[in-house]
Amino acid sequence: TNPPIDPYREKVVMSLNTGFGELHNILDENPNHAIRLKTISPILMKEKFDVLLSFGDKKSPRYQDSYKNQTFDTTYESNLKGSLEDLTQDIIEAVQENGVRIIILSDKNLSKKLKTIPMAMAVGKINQSLLEAGIRHITSMVAISAEVYDPHSASVLIAYGATAIYPYLMYATIINSYSKSNLSRNQMVKKLKNSHKAINSGILKIMSKMGISTVASYRSSGLFDTIGLSDNITSECFSNSMSLLGGLNYNDIEERIALYHTEAFDTKQRIYPINLGGYFKYIANNEYHDFAPDVTKAMQKMADSGKMEDYDKFLSLMSKRELKVIRDFFEFNSDRDSIEIDEVESVDKIFVRFASAAMSLGAISPEAHEAIAVAMNTIGGQSNSGEGGEDSTRFGTIKNSKIKQVASGRFGVTPEYLVSAQEIQIKVAQGAKPGEGGQLPGHKVTPLIASLRYTIPGVTLISPPPHHDIYSIEDLAQLIFDLKQINPGAKITVKLVSTGGVGTIAAGVAKAYADKIIISGGDGGTGAAPLSSIKYAGNPWEIGLAEAHNALKVNHLRSMVHLQTDGGLKTGLDIIKAAILGAESYAFGTGVLVLLGCKILRICHTNKCTVGVATQEEELRDHFVGTVDRLVSYFTLIAQDIRRILASLGYKSLEDIIGKTELLKVIDNDFAKKFDFSSILMNKEGTNTCQVQSNEPYDKNEFEIGLVEEIQEVIQNPTNSIVLNKTISNINRSFGTRISGEIAKYYGNKGLADDSIIINLTGTAGQSFGTFLTKGISIKLNGAANDYVCKGMNGGKVVITPKLQGPTFGGAGNTCLYGATGGKLYVAGIVGERFAVRNSGAIAVVEGTGDHACEYMTDGVVVILGDTGVNFGAGMTGGVAFVYDANINFADKLNRELVEIIRIDTDDTDRERHYLKKLLKEYIKETGSKNAEYIIDNFRDRVRYFWMVKSKDMKSPLNPDEGD
Repeated sequence: TNPPIDPYREKVVMSLNTGFGELHNILDENPNHAIRLKTISPILMKEKFDVLLSFGDKKSPRYQDSYKNQTFDTTYESNLKGSLEDLTQDIIEAVQENGVRIIILSDKNLSKKLKTIPMAMAVGKINQSLLEAGIRHITSMVAISAEVYDPHSASVLIAYGATAIYPYLMYATIINSYSKSNLSRNQMVKKLKNSHKAINSGILKIMSKMGISTVASYRSSGLFDTIGLSDNITSECFSNSMSLLGGLNYNDIEERIALYHTEAFDTKQRIYPINLGGYFKYIANNEYHDFAPDVTKAMQKMADSGKMEDYDKFLSLMSKRELKVIRDFFEFNSDRDSIEIDEVESVDKIFVRFASAAMSLGAISPEAHEAIAVAMNTIGGQSNSGEGGEDSTRFGTIKNSKIKQVASGRFGVTPEYLVSAQEIQIKVAQGAKPGEGGQLPGHKVTPLIASLRYTIPGVTLISPPPHHDIYSIEDLAQLIFDLKQINPGAKITVKLVSTGGVGTIAAGVAKAYADKIIISGGDGGTGAAPLSSIKYAGNPWEIGLAEAHNALKVNHLRSMVHLQTDGGLKTGLDIIKAAILGAESYAFGTGVLVLLGCKILRICHTNKCTVGVATQEEELRDHFVGTVDRLVSYFTLIAQDIRRILASLGYKSLEDIIGKTELLKVIDNDFAKKFDFSSILMNKEGTNTCQVQSNEPYDKNEFEIGLVEEIQEVIQNPTNSIVLNKTISNINRSFGTRISGEIAKYYGNKGLADDSIIINLTGTAGQSFGTFLTKGISIKLNGAANDYVCKGMNGGKVVITPKLQGPTFGGAGNTCLYGATGGKLYVAGIVGERFAVRNSGAIAVVEGTGDHACEYMTDGVVVILGDTGVNFGAGMTGGVAFVYDANINFADKLNRELVEIIRIDTDDTDRERHYLKKLLKEYIKETGSKNAEYIIDNFRDRVRYFWMVKSKDMKSPLNPDEGD
């Protein structure tokens, strides 16, 4: 029997058989059909655009039928939907009947009479229709648009199908802006090229967030979420995107276009020819800003006075924002009568649910960081250290942050840091800029910051994106297990970001034995988040929280984990609604900085904060006016507000309303009725709150717990020493971590004397062998180890001698020494990929590595006695690597953006050469490496094959004081 006909496939076959897309042999070495024009960027400057047009001009000697183009006008007078459909049909006919191959969409005909179809809508609709007609593959689409002025607007068009973009208004604006500056032609061209370069860099960054390395892969991907558009618009114009909240239809969009169009041409009441707007920076009577000057002043006033009437004035300002965020569309629908406020739980019980959001010491000043910690400890809440480490003098005092963050950069993550925590937070994503690693400019890296982050003052610090050490849920589960070993009493939290599908991720995190999950919203951004990320990345926490809460309930996991949310929380009303949507605790970020004096100047990254909140400059820090009392007063007022709202609802505690979405209903408003909030107000059956103290992993690590008892005598009497001989297997994970945590509890990072504890092992070690190892422990493994050897190592020594040794045999797996801050690792064999990523102090010798070795390294010494993989030293800003290049191929594998390579067989490198020789002799003593012995025995000859890799900004990597 014949298979059923696939209509879509039939269209494709018909198109291929009708002359515009003939089948060809793709393996033909001399093709005559693969004729294309290539540009190095999807963003065209005028000269490139003119060249493109010339190939479709019959008068031009360049003309070829394959480049026939036609310009289509994207303006319209009325009927947006009909005009878009007519435009699409015209284009399809032009391709099928007239042989047009380059479709040019232009909005240049905008006039007082003609409005413009939104270019993203036009590109998406036409791209999808061409696909359905089976002719997208023979066409290119170029957008001539005034709507493109930043990387985001360009990326949207590319992601929905644009081949190239000519942002004419952006270029015209630059020319107009500098028209009175008497610039030469070359200087003006330079300005235009700078804008072109900036857009390109931004597109690359956006692509990198999604793990995509080519524009061809990004094009037509639709890797955006739609919020507030009808399913009809999403399916027709943005078909690859996930619709998180149904809403406005074509008529609604057309009404908005008409309004903006009328305002644009109405210049009677305007000082300037155009409305400047206040999208990026607050301007009175323009775009709404949640932290407008009157709001920040009101917040500071009520925190100073501590009076409820001042708090109520602040609330009245917030109420004027009308319907700006999702929670504004909901009102209460209580099933109970109100009660007296005295019956409601106390402010102290509410305080324990409050936390400050993660803000690193480095992004904000020491004064601000400490004030937050003291305030949160005063009320019984929790402060969050952020990813920058914390001064050990604060541990055990009222200045200690109860939450210690472990991010991809591992800055300042040491055994002492981890055991000082009540909660350890793994930052998989950040609300203000999901998909990005953090970055601290070099001018913010003071001696204090450098010491906490185990690096050198003045060196820019780049956090790798999260996937560098968490490739899968199994890797996350391993990191959770590691942290539960180093500090068994701490709760382990995973910070996620609100996005479509976060419910599935949250279920995986719960199965990975996390104790707590944070759903971070896109309304935050403190300390150093770029504007492009704050504006365009991250979704409202309401969407992600509701999805995660219900997904956990459906999978019978909600009772195992605690849920927290953050992102723009400011009032008691915010907290109540967050609780009803499923959150058990609540984190405050930007609002806390405002109370400490922040004026929302948006210059955090420049280190020039005039109020001493987000700067490391001592003179500016003298202007810091924030106080602990302000924060305590603010949180007290919020707690009181929560109590009176609970009383009005008839409930006695936050615990009683968590997850009860029936207590909310959509407001009775015509605009609100346009949106579908059913997915947010959904209420699946099941437990609404966490019911356990800890989400215990199945593996109890009994092997090492038993060793801790044997070693306890040495820990209690540090003058003693011990030697243990044991057999290990790959089910024994995180070996050495529990012992290191015990030592750190008593002695911090000072640890014990060298070789106080020597453990001789035979066998194959499991994941995370030697993770967070502390000083005084020496582990010698006669065998091999899996991934993550010596991850976060702070001291001690690990020696691995596999049975089959040398540069052709493996000794350890991937991602060894990730985020190490000290100690030594010697492996008589090769290791896997991403070796010594973010190393900031460890010394290591291995006999070969996979790809991406020494990425983001900031300190330490690495010696590789064999081949490396590609992309060596990407993002490396400190430390030094010596690479033995006997096969003369290393130079091609180096990422030269931030590092350079030098031979060490000259008089100028005597110190480096002698240091290397000394290190190799120690390595031979520990491992008996035949490869290293050969190099030492023939050192005068073999030294010529060594490269020294160092940061371009550092003159002498073995003596940082001589750096630039």
